[in-house]
This record gives sequence, C-alpha cells and structure tokens, in this order.
Amino acid sequence: MRVLIAGSLSGQLTEATKIAMDNGAKVTQVDTAAAALQALRGGQGADLLLVEVAVDIAKLCKDLKSERIHIPVVACGISATPDEAASSIRAGAREYIPLPPDAELIAAVLAAVADDDQTMMARDPAMRTVVAFAEQVAPSNASVLITGESGSGKEVMARHVHQKSKRSAKPFISVNCAAIPDNLLESELFGHEKGAFTGAVARRIGKFEEANGGTLLLDEISEMDSRLQAKLLRAIQEREIDRVGGAKPVKVDIRILATSNRDLVKAVQNGDFREDLMFRLNVVNLKLPPLRERPADIVPLAEHFITKYSASNGLQPLPLSEAARHCILNREWPGNVRELENAMHRAVLLATGDVIDAEALRAPDGSKFADNSGSTLGSGLSDTAAQASLQAAMPHVGQTVASVEQGLILDTLEHCLGNRTHAANILGISIRTLRNKLKLYAQNGVEVPMPGDNRHAGAA
Repeated sequence: MRVLIAGSLSGQLTEATKIAMDNGAKVTQVDTAAAALQALRGGQGADLLLVEVAVDIAKLCKDLKSERIHIPVVACGISATPDEAASSIRAGAREYIPLPPDAELIAAVLAAVADDDQTMMARDPAMRTVVAFAEQVAPSNASVLITGESGSGKEVMARHVHQKSKRSAKPFISVNCAAIPDNLLESELFGHEKGAFTGAVARRIGKFEEANGGTLLLDEISEMDSRLQAKLLRAIQEREIDRVGGAKPVKVDIRILATSNRDLVKAVQNGDFREDLMFRLNVVNLKLPPLRERPADIVPLAEHFITKYSASNGLQPLPLSEAARHCILNREWPGNVRELENAMHRAVLLATGDVIDAEALRAPDGSKFADNSGSTLGSGLSDTAAQASLQAAMPHVGQTVASVEQGLILDTLEHCLGNRTHAANILGISIRTLRNKLKLYAQNGVEVPMPGDNRHAGAA
C-alpha cells in the first residue's frame, strides 16, 4: 500500500503518517496539490491520496480525472466543521478523516483501499495444483499468461505471483486493456510528453515506467488493438518504450503478466491477435479452473466473503446452515468466484435469525437460487467436495519419487510450450540435466513435448 499525503498539518500529519506506516503503508508527503500531481505524473505512483481540507480538492480531483490518474482521494483536517467534511466529499474525496487521527479509522480506510481480502484460497486439488505451479515459477522473470473464465480470479492469481516473486517489494501495476479506449491506451501504457496531443498539459509517465522494477499486469490482453500489439511486442522484446511524442526510448525493468478469458490460439487463427506476441506472453500458462471444477473451495470462499461483508456492514458474521451449504455446493456458478462473492454479500444483508439459511441465498432480482442437482442433502457435489478435501491432503501418496519428478518436469515443459531453456530455468536445473531426463523418458516410450508444441495452449 503506497500512500501519498498532500498538506502540511505538522504534528497531526506526522501522527497520521506513523499510524499508516504501522499498518504496512509506504508513505510519501508533499506540501501542495501541485506537488502531488507532479509526483504522480513522474511515475511515483500511489494507491491512496490523503489530502488536507485546506487544499483545493475539487481542482485536484478534476486534474487527476483529466489526466486519467485513477487514485482514491481521502480528505483530512483538524477540527473541521461538518460543512467542510461534506464539501470535501462533494469535491470528489471518497472519505473524510478527522484529526487528531484515530488509529482504527485509518487502518479501516487503508484496508478498504488495499482490498487485502484478495487472498489466494486453494483447498481443492485442482486449484492447489495451479497455485503450486504458480509459486514455482513466481521467482523467475518469465512472462506468465493467466487464463480462465470471467470471474475465476485471474487478477488475484497475478497478485499472488507478484507477492511470491523477487519483485514483491516493488510496484504491482495493473492495466485493464478492455476498459480503456484504444486511442488512450497507448498513452496509458507508455506515457506521453507535454504537447504530444490535445490535453497533454505536462509530461506523464505511463504504466510501464510506473511499474519499473516490479510487475505489470496487462488485464484482458486479448482486447488490445492490433496496432498497439506491435508496440507492446517491441517493448517486451527490447525492454524499452517510447512515450507518445517522445524523442528517445526509455529503458524499463519489469516482469509482464497478462490475463485473458479468450482462447488466444483461436484469436491468432482468426487474425485478431499476433502469434509472436502470444508466444512472448505465454512463456508460462496458468489456467484457472472454473469454480464448478473446484468444489472443495466453494464453502471456504463463501465463509471468507461472509466474514468480509459482515465486517464492512457492521454485522456479526453468521454461519451457513446445512441447507445453505447444500444450495451453494449444487449451484453451477457461471460467474465463478465473482458471482459467489456477490451472492454472499446479498446473503449477509438478507439473513435473519442466527444462521444464513437457504432463504437468504437469492439472485440479484430477489428470486431464490434453484437447486440444480436434484439430489438429497449430503450427496452430489457436497460428497465430491469432501472427497476432494481428503485427496488434497495426500496428493502424491502411492507414487514414487521418480514418477512425481517426471510428472513435474513434463507439466513444466508443457506450460513452456516445449521450450527447454525456459523449463530448465523454472525447474532450477541445468539444460543438460533436463535434456538427459527427457531423453530417458522418450526411450521409455513417454511422449515428450517438442519446442513450439501448443497442444495445451489451445485449452487455456
């Protein structure tokens, strides 16, 4: 969590800064809104902007919006009147914090902005396998393509890879390629010089430079315009970018992660995506299973969201009844984890009594969830989930060390599309050792992926 404070509140500001740092935030302070804007233009980056009420918050929010710098603003002030607090909210601030600072209030604001609840949860064997592979490749600098249905947790997985990487102390910057118009995305990624186009009132550092030293996530990369794909390919290959209107290239040191809910192999075949860019991004592929294929995760995730939304609404968290558990275990969840989260949020608000019963589980229009299984309580997916939980505790029991090693090596090679060098780097062995093992497997009749083999990419 990076906090940028704009204002000069003397001792009270120092105390607020200390509280934020005690809660794990990295804090930078400037005296004016202009200085804050200049720092953000320069690529300093921040997850939260804490601004004194004496600052012209309305102008600051307008300037941020005009330059497409999306950062939540929280106002603060000493002995501010209710009118001042209300005015700061109307001006664009998301919250108002009175000073002297309250430690719990500041901690709550930081937690809300940081969204620390986005933790990787994996109890199901299908998901545990993916997480284990993600943690294996995380320390490398290899590009990773994360695929899966909408709502399956691709960005959460990307953050997990960053947190487990050698770059975890550096910025994690995310860009939603589908949410930004094509004519603005180039400037968002690469930045621009003053006067490069109408409205470019000052030099602006792009996301590539803001992520320097850390990780850049290109969310929904498949939606990127083909012209911009060529510039992105060059940036990844050369590790340098050209600002819009710039005269010379700028070197960057970043690790690229990308997500897609589309089949990129088909997109390449249809001419919608560059094949060379796909191979640059798809050094390692993490395919997230949909929620219906990881049933042992459903109840733990539901309980996690119940705790989260009970706290945010000032309510005591309630347990799920057996009927409610049966209901959520036998639902298809086409919207995956995102749909489950929304359902648990509604259930927290609709629950009556001392448990969350099936009556509280409703669709957005208020209608009841249908039981898709047609089975009795305790059967169907609920049994599958219980069996999966037991199997997760002993995934390799009954296998020899050699067979586990062979499976790991071949799985890694498949994810690397047969690239021996990348696979050896990920596995932490020499390329010679890898080749000797693959030669032995082939002699024993085991099919070994060849370089460029994308059989499994098509399923991603």
